[in-house]
Amino acid sequence: MKKTLASLMLSTLALPLLSLGVAHASEWDIDGSHTTAQFAVKHLAISTVKGTFDKVGGTLSLDDKDITKSKVEVTIDPASIDTREPKRDAHLKSPDFFDVAKFPTMTFKSTKVEKAGKNKLKVTGDLTMHGVTKPVTLAVDGPTAEIKSPFGTTVRAVSLTGKLNRKDWGLGWNKVLETGGLVVSEEVQLDISAELVKKAEAAPAAEAKPAAAPAAAAPAAAPVKK
Repeated sequence: MKKTLASLMLSTLALPLLSLGVAHASEWDIDGSHTTAQFAVKHLAISTVKGTFDKVGGTLSLDDKDITKSKVEVTIDPASIDTREPKRDAHLKSPDFFDVAKFPTMTFKSTKVEKAGKNKLKVTGDLTMHGVTKPVTLAVDGPTAEIKSPFGTTVRAVSLTGKLNRKDWGLGWNKVLETGGLVVSEEVQLDISAELVKKAEAAPAAEAKPAAAPAAAAPAAAPVKK
């Protein structure tokens, strides 16, 4: 009996300690109003033209205990492209490039996260663009340590960079220069600087309280004799 009681006490004491060792991923939303998704290409083989996508969203499931188990998803609206030249933007939205009427979203979904140095990661994932899905690998700085904003939210930041060949996704429009170069380079440089807002954790469900026993019925009053 004493041995059984001691085992029970040890098990009860160990449960909180074991729960501390369980990895818990925190959930984060990309704050589009404080996030920049930028791209850069060579123009006429001599200058660099940059543009942005103004509508960016997504989520990050961050496992601080084992960051390689983290997952990220990014969604970009290609119709929000902005290169500071309306005619060029209209051309980029046309079937020659993004064909936004037919393909209204671009997505990146991570498939592998690796450590690449102090506060650096290498994230491989599937990039879907122009109806084509292919793997890309991005270099990541961060995420930074979380802080409290003046607005009561918990935030942190992360930066992603990478390169791709746009022809691999069917964005092949171009013209050849007299010198043999291309009007628009096929290689595209990507840079995303994202601010993340921590999702509020759901409060644990309150334990159901046992229903109170029905009160005993009061005895009927005896009739008054006259």
